Amino acid sequence: MAFPCLQRVIGFEIYQPYIWETKLTILDFFLNNPNCTKPLITLYHQDVFTVDFQKLGKELVDSEVLILGNPPWVTNAELGSLLSDNLPKKSNFKNLNGIDAMTGKGNFDIGEYITIRLLRAFQEHSGRIAFLVKNAVVKNIVFDQKKAVFPIGDLKQISIDAKKEFGASVEASLFKCQLNQVPEFQCDVTFLEPENKAQLRFGWENGHFVSNVKNYQAISHLDGICPFEWRQGVKHDCSGVMEFERINGHFSTNSGQIFQLENDLVHGILKSSELKGGAVTFSKKSTIVTQRKVGQDTAYIELLFPNTFAYLAAHREKFAERKSSIYRGKPPFSIFGIGDYSFLPYKVGVSGLYKLPSFTLVMPENGKPMMLDDTCYFIGFEKISDAGIAFSLLNSPLVKELLSAISFPDAKRVFTKEILMRIDLAIVAESVEFAEIEKILENVGFCGIVTKSDFHDFRQGIQTTGQLQLF
Repeated sequence: MAFPCLQRVIGFEIYQPYIWETKLTILDFFLNNPNCTKPLITLYHQDVFTVDFQKLGKELVDSEVLILGNPPWVTNAELGSLLSDNLPKKSNFKNLNGIDAMTGKGNFDIGEYITIRLLRAFQEHSGRIAFLVKNAVVKNIVFDQKKAVFPIGDLKQISIDAKKEFGASVEASLFKCQLNQVPEFQCDVTFLEPENKAQLRFGWENGHFVSNVKNYQAISHLDGICPFEWRQGVKHDCSGVMEFERINGHFSTNSGQIFQLENDLVHGILKSSELKGGAVTFSKKSTIVTQRKVGQDTAYIELLFPNTFAYLAAHREKFAERKSSIYRGKPPFSIFGIGDYSFLPYKVGVSGLYKLPSFTLVMPENGKPMMLDDTCYFIGFEKISDAGIAFSLLNSPLVKELLSAISFPDAKRVFTKEILMRIDLAIVAESVEFAEIEKILENVGFCGIVTKSDFHDFRQGIQTTGQLQLF
């Protein structure tokens, strides 16, 4: 028996066949091991979301506890999409503000929700907690530790091969920590197969959240505030209607529908898979940009662009089917991730989904600025020289080292606005020579678009004002 001094076991399970299977397994064990100490075992057929862990914690206040669990590896939105009734009571348990609570950041992981409830209920107990969860849950708990300050120590993430062990295509680990300790803000990462992977530590270092504490220390001076605002690309949630190809003066969707549009609102659009580094001068797909800013009235489309309006109106039901609450109460055919910045001619973009950063120089197409979709992030410029310099700096080894130390390759989105805004390009610009700028641009076929004078002006602009005067 792994725990010979065990006195009491309490378990919760919503699926009743597992309750009976567990009871039979326990009975079989003690029949075959009659000399083992028999603890008091109580199994509850109960939804974990209805368990009063605070009350249970008070009942066990003088006991040393070991909390074991394997909570669902899904988010509340995923359970909702499966029409599951096994959902927690709707609550903004992280106290998110505004649009964060309405969109992606409000889509929390069920395992994270359960783990935090238990940490709150048993934080004054002696003992440990050990949960099988997704890596993203461990990262979020350590990230939130700066604000929550749970009295936990000896934080460890023991990474497992979830595909091999459970047939699940997700990055997962055993997260464990000791309760009722001086709060710690970093977590050690170990592996079940240490011969294949090195150990590392992530968490809070000098007020910054980093993925590799050791590597970060040598590059931390570049971790600041980017002088340019990184923006997310266009969000429409209606790709079957809003994305199409241009064929012989007409347009065609993936379903084969052929139609005509006025060119005025049509722009090329790039997806993450097209941002592979280098420069992009043309797009495979086009989209309709219905607004120049979020919330703009779209009634003008019917008056000025009848073909475009007829096409959009013919698919009105598709727009109505969009599930995100951000579209509620907005004008017909609304989009998000749009503003004056979207129409700047030159952009430097990066995929939020790739594990390694590939910053790409995005050029205008047919005299019009290209759009990026909402899996991408970008900064925009009026002058090609400024875009070329930013592109070169972002592709420098210094920036790649910084991003490697502050980003998490197992995240759903490795590079987010929060991560990219930490790149202090003013300091990077002072650390890179003009010859390196020339070499990077030459490698992508854009030799000569930046002069030494341009580079000097760029440096001066972001040093004296904190940002270039582009908008």
